[in-house]
Amino acid sequence: MGKRIIVTPFLKVSGMALYPFILISHQALLADAVLINHERIHLRQQAELLVIPFYILYLLNYLINLAIYRNHQKAYLNIVFEREAYARETNLNYLKSRKWYNWIMYF
Repeated sequence: MGKRIIVTPFLKVSGMALYPFILISHQALLADAVLINHERIHLRQQAELLVIPFYILYLLNYLINLAIYRNHQKAYLNIVFEREAYARETNLNYLKSRKWYNWIMYF
């Protein structure tokens, strides 16, 4: 998995999953197992939705949430994909037992 993690100093967030890569903003974040797990959950979500539909659903969910909450942070935190990733990021074994399309439970 290490070969698929790329340090990108210009990144404005700590981490981001762009299938099949994880981008992180600082070398030190390679040691942040929770962040890496969070992004690995997103990679799994992206793979099960065949990548492009994931990004479409992610954006649509964000825009709907933005209309509801009128707040970027609340809209972002309530994206179903983020809700799953944040809820399970500390369980480093989560992906071993995660069922396909489990993000649907976070609607």
